[in-house]
Amino acid sequence: MGNAIKITDATFEEQVINSDTPVLVDFWAEWCGPCKMIAPVLDEIATELNGKLTIGKINVDEEQSTMMAYGIMGIPALLLFKDGELVTRITGFRPKPQLMAELTPHIN
Repeated sequence: MGNAIKITDATFEEQVINSDTPVLVDFWAEWCGPCKMIAPVLDEIATELNGKLTIGKINVDEEQSTMMAYGIMGIPALLLFKDGELVTRITGFRPKPQLMAELTPHIN
């Protein structure tokens, strides 16, 4: 899991909605190839933006309530929350430069 925090249905509100920093939530599964491809990219981003962005991971096979609440149909799905609000949604693998371009406007 690298620099990412584990998020569960039970901890979602505390770790994501109530967070002081933006949180990028990665909805993933062990069997998902693109999820494995994006994981090291997310680790790099977590290191570079330490203190400005938190990256959390939700295993969709174990935690389904949050996935259903946000209408996740395909993974990897990255949802960025800022001040408790969903501000952007990214589905599928993206190279790091493209991910950074989508995330940067929402990070202080």
